[in-house]
Amino acid sequence: MSTRQRGAYYEALARQHLERAGLKFIAANVSYRGGELDIIMRDRQTWVFVEVRYRRNANFGSAAASVTYHKQRRLLHAAAIWLAHKGASFDTSSCRFDVLAITGSQVEWLPDAFNAQG
Repeated sequence: MSTRQRGAYYEALARQHLERAGLKFIAANVSYRGGELDIIMRDRQTWVFVEVRYRRNANFGSAAASVTYHKQRRLLHAAAIWLAHKGASFDTSSCRFDVLAITGSQVEWLPDAFNAQG
């Protein structure tokens, strides 16, 4: 399985997990210069930007730990652009940044893992 195929597989798995939890799928793999949004969901009135991370094992840290500060900044940048295209912003919309981390066969969903304030 190629890296791209593996990514698509785990993003589909993440989407199913979130939909079973009641979130509504909006978009996937939205790319802008400087950042990509893996999955965009809706949780009632809240936009949920989901970063999907996969690690085969935790030998070099968990999948969740791989979402660095730099990666968070890139996600925030991409989300701000996406919201602007909708005529919205972090100030005018309820938003949340979740991480769905898969380490081996362990799925860990971290709602509100980080935010635009810091």
